[in-house]
Amino acid sequence: MELKLNKPICFFDLETTGIDIGKDRIVEISIFKVFPNGNKESKTWLVNPTIPIPPQTTAVHGITDEKVANEPTFAELAPQVHNMIKDSDLGGFNSDRFDIPLLAEELLRAGVDFDMKNKVSVDVQTIFHKMEERTLSAALKFYCGKSLENAHSAEADTMATYEILKAQLDRYPELENDMRSLSEFTTRKKIADFAGMIAFDKDDEEIFTFGKHKGAKVEKVLEAEPGYFSWIQNADFPLYTKKVLTAIKLRKLNTK
Repeated sequence: MELKLNKPICFFDLETTGIDIGKDRIVEISIFKVFPNGNKESKTWLVNPTIPIPPQTTAVHGITDEKVANEPTFAELAPQVHNMIKDSDLGGFNSDRFDIPLLAEELLRAGVDFDMKNKVSVDVQTIFHKMEERTLSAALKFYCGKSLENAHSAEADTMATYEILKAQLDRYPELENDMRSLSEFTTRKKIADFAGMIAFDKDDEEIFTFGKHKGAKVEKVLEAEPGYFSWIQNADFPLYTKKVLTAIKLRKLNTK
């Protein structure tokens, strides 16, 4: 089954220096863009992360410091990456919890004002876990009858994710072939920032999900304790979380 698209969708995968969204860096990114007319475009870049790649991470994806020493930094690649994804929805495997948040951090760090306001995301892993509870390799075997060659290569994982989503649509007629519907199906919880530090409550108002104000409405906390905003802005929180918090603060000021 081919995807029914109202706009392009970019499937992408990252290989990184680690799993800390705020601190780790991209060492490889692959993007596979599918257009509504069926055209496809693919790009893969190795990236110099500007920080050492831990040996235990290299053991997973095989990318060493030497391999990326002469590659461009993400700051240098950011305009190309953003140009490719800016008009598209996003798809990936565990992308809602890891790839999109980390990509957002890298883009913001590079001075690109990235957000998801006019995009939806489809996390193929969530469809798979809701239906079958397996891994990417098992998903490709289960849905497509294929073995995943070069696992933990960004390009191989990206192409596998695309193939799996098409096969999932064939297997599950209850899944609607529409990116917004798939995005809603793959959303685990409604959050305001990628890291899940600010979520929405039953009244659709932002609340903190961590620390001493866990469960409290963000607007009320910022009003009662102005220094909390400054503390977060100056502490080691994800850039996108800080951006969302700033937007909430400005929105409150503009309604006074």
